[in-house]
Order: sequence, then C-alpha cells, then structure tokens
Amino acid sequence: MPERPERAKLAPVSDQMKAWSSALAAELLDWPQLGQKLFFGFTALYRGKTMFGALPRTRSLQGNSVAFRFDHASRAILDRMEKDPRIAAFNKKKRWFLFELSSDADLHQALDYLAAAFAAARTPKGTK
Repeated sequence: MPERPERAKLAPVSDQMKAWSSALAAELLDWPQLGQKLFFGFTALYRGKTMFGALPRTRSLQGNSVAFRFDHASRAILDRMEKDPRIAAFNKKKRWFLFELSSDADLHQALDYLAAAFAAARTPKGTK
C-alpha cells in the first residue's frame, strides 16, 4: 500500500494571538447570520452555511495570522490585498488568504478584511 504524504503540522498559537483572536471573535458576535464553530484548533466563522474565516484558537496556520476566504473577490479588494504586505494567499485557487498581525493596531485592518469576506460570503445555490 502506498504511503500517504505526511500532513503539515500546525504550530501552537502564541498567547498574543490567542488574545487577538478573542478580541476579534468578540467584535464579530453581533454580526447578523454569523456562526462560530470550533474547528481543528481554530474558531471557524460562517455566514449562514458558508465558511468565510478562521481565527486561531490553539493552532496556527502561519505565525500570528487570521484566515479569510473570497470565492469571488472584487477587483478592488484584490488590488487592496496585492498592495498589503501582510496578506498571503495560502491555497492554489487563491480563495483563502492569511493576514499577519504584528501589533494591536492591526486588529482594525483584520476586522476590515473579515468584514469584506463576510459580505462576499453567500449561501450556496439550492440551500436555504
């Protein structure tokens, strides 16, 4: 039987990132149609049934970063992300992005990107 390639191990999240994730999660609580679920060391963020973001809880994808998803990003948001050195795409289809936080001042921008991903998230056709 062929061997399976080993999955990348997720690093433990820093205490600072735990605090930033908690602050972001608290800000998101009042958003309409927002759901939060625990997901492999992350808090997965949903609009209805569509996952649009992930906040590190116990594991990190990369450093002190939050993840967000755009299935169909506007040209304006793509241009904005291309100019932001804190943004990196982390999948081949360039639907998921990481935003690296380095200070408390980055929380506002992280929230802006999560808000844009939330606005772009749509329930898949044929579901309600």
